Amino acid sequence: MVRDLREELKQTRPFKSLAQEAYLSLQRTAAVLEHELELSLKPSGITATQYNVLRILRGAGSGGLCRGEIGERLLRPVPDVTRLLDRLEAMGLVARARGGDDRRYVTTRITKAGLGVLGELEAEIDAAHARQFAHLGDGRLKTLIGLLGQVRDR
Repeated sequence: MVRDLREELKQTRPFKSLAQEAYLSLQRTAAVLEHELELSLKPSGITATQYNVLRILRGAGSGGLCRGEIGERLLRPVPDVTRLLDRLEAMGLVARARGGDDRRYVTTRITKAGLGVLGELEAEIDAAHARQFAHLGDGRLKTLIGLLGQVRDR
């Protein structure tokens, strides 16, 4: 049986609207999923946002990306991408290099150590996603993905 959000939040009054309930349900679900991801990442010493950056840079390949491009691709925007990259660079997981003609352009690339961290985490993250969503089945997952896309595209 599906848990009622009001019970889960220990809320006694009804929600003001279905839209409010849907919004709060999405927020609660995202928090639960993100907490599970953070627990999976904890042994590696990186956060969910740092993991997101490493995945973005792995996908970019050897060409790497500039700070602005990384910021645009993040799942959840952060106010200071430069500081985020500073921390990853200090950990040896990314490397930055200035461009040839335009010294202001800095390209960030994932390092072998960064690829190693992703490789070590991959099986655990895949297993976590399987645990989180397997009970829905492919058809319901596709419906969920479509509905969430519609909400974002409103």
